[in-house]
This record gives sequence, structure tokens and C-alpha cells, in this order.
Amino acid sequence: MNKTEYIWHNGGLKPWDSCTVHILTHTLHYGSGAFEGIRLYSTDRGPVVFRLDDHLGRLFYSAGVLGMEIPYSIDQMREAVLQTVSANNLEHGYIRPIVYYGYGTLGLRPFELPVEVAVACWPWGAYLGDQMVDIKTSSWERIAPRTTRTDAKICGHYVNSILAALEIRGTKYHEALLLDSQGYIAEATAENVFIVKDGVILTPPAGSILPGITRDTVIRLADTLGIKVEEQQLRREDALLADEMFLTGTAAEIHAVRSLDDNVIGTGEQGRVTGMLKDAFKALVSGKSSSFSEFLTPVGKDRQLRQVG
Repeated sequence: MNKTEYIWHNGGLKPWDSCTVHILTHTLHYGSGAFEGIRLYSTDRGPVVFRLDDHLGRLFYSAGVLGMEIPYSIDQMREAVLQTVSANNLEHGYIRPIVYYGYGTLGLRPFELPVEVAVACWPWGAYLGDQMVDIKTSSWERIAPRTTRTDAKICGHYVNSILAALEIRGTKYHEALLLDSQGYIAEATAENVFIVKDGVILTPPAGSILPGITRDTVIRLADTLGIKVEEQQLRREDALLADEMFLTGTAAEIHAVRSLDDNVIGTGEQGRVTGMLKDAFKALVSGKSSSFSEFLTPVGKDRQLRQVG
């Protein structure tokens, strides 16, 4: 990890190496936290945070699912993110806000525990690399709606993804595809899934998936490009017969899939629709598109920075 100088923690900035937690912190033992991954992009007008308010809205929702009352308003959290980026002089990278139950008691019930908040940021390039990816269907199922709130971004949920990632460790595959309990395509370990068939984009509906913010962006961009998008349940066989397949996520952005379970998708090259969406997305996040400019929050360099610790 390329560490930066400061992390915002419980109301102010602390040196990166001084930002620690107690070994008996509740979330460390039980996964009882909520987090977001947010991208920071360079533009001609300075760095911008992509869809900051949407990410913060989901952070507050996810925390609420766990009964956590964040001790800061959305406006205060927005300022915390911008302060952290500004203090670290970061132009392009990744931002990680996290809300968690702190140290107090270690029973399963998180009653009366302090709710702690941190924001970190660091340089981070392409999550899945620059090439098309080969993916494998996992033997693990995606967590189910009747076992948890799958639309919340909760720390403990990602054990499911870690198991799927461990399964392909050391293989030629770059990513794993998880099906739901009924055998329909859900998502990859950290990305939503799209296929293209006869010029129409198809993607799994809400239910067993985390409805990603990049996923929503792609659906909106497709509409501006005149490309039809349909949400529907998809079988693995639908992907194998698709003309194109791609993954979306904050870290991965938009990434084309070359093969699924050693079966080449389409021509094995990045498809026309995927390319159009990647170009439109790049224009948006670089500030070169007039569409959805409200998705970009300028960082600014004139913030009052409060350092603690």
C-alpha cells in the first residue's frame, strides 16, 4: 500500500502510522462496520471526488442497518473526506471512509459501544490491471437477501468475497463470479456484472447484489448513448452466449471480460458497447463531459485542517 501522511479519525487528522485501534475493537472481531470505496480523479480544474454524496448516503444507510448512529452529519463527513484528500495533496486515487463499533465490551451485542469514524486515502491505480480479465464461477454462493441486508456495504459481508477470491488464488483467473442460491448470476467478488446481447445491456436486478454506484453510473451513461438496459435474472449460460461481458465497481471502474470458465465471450476482444461506455465514463470522471457534472465534487486547497493526536 502506498501510504499517505494523514488519516482523519474521530474528528481530526492524525499521522498515518499513529492511527490505530484497540485489539478488542468490536468490529475487528465481528465485522460490525460499514465502509465505502470512493475514487478521486485528476481534472484540468484540480482533483474531484466522484459521486461523494451518493457514497456518503450509502455509508449512512449501511451504518443504520447495523444500528450505528454516525456522530457526524453528512455535511461534516463530506468535509472530512475533502480535508483528508487536501491534507495529503492527493490528485488521483482511492478514498476509504469507515464507520465501526469501537472498544468497550466484546459480547456479540454492540449496545453502548462507541461509534468511531475514519477516512483514509492513498494512490491506487487499476484494480484489475489493464488487460481484459478471465473469470471463473465460484463454488461459493453470494450471500442471500434472507440472511442479511445485501444492499448494505457491511464489512462482514466481504468474507463471502474473500472466500471466492481465495479459491482462485494461484490460478490463471483474475476474478470470481458468484451465483445466488437459485443459480442466477449475482456479482463478482467486488464488482457488478453486465452482459451485452444483440446491442442490449443486461444486468442482474437488486436482490442478492450490492447495487453499485458505478453500476448506476453505467446505466445512466448507456441511456445518454441510446443503449437499452434491462435488469433481469441471468444464468451462467446467458453470459456464455453473450456478445460482450464487463464488470463495474469503484475500484475496477469498467472492465471487459475475455472469458468465463475458459469459454471465450464474443470475439474475445473488448466489445463496441463496452468501449463506448468506458470512453463515456473516462470523459465524465476527467471532467471533459458536460453530462452528470454534478457527480464531481472539487476538493479545493483552502480548507481549514484540524490535526489531532
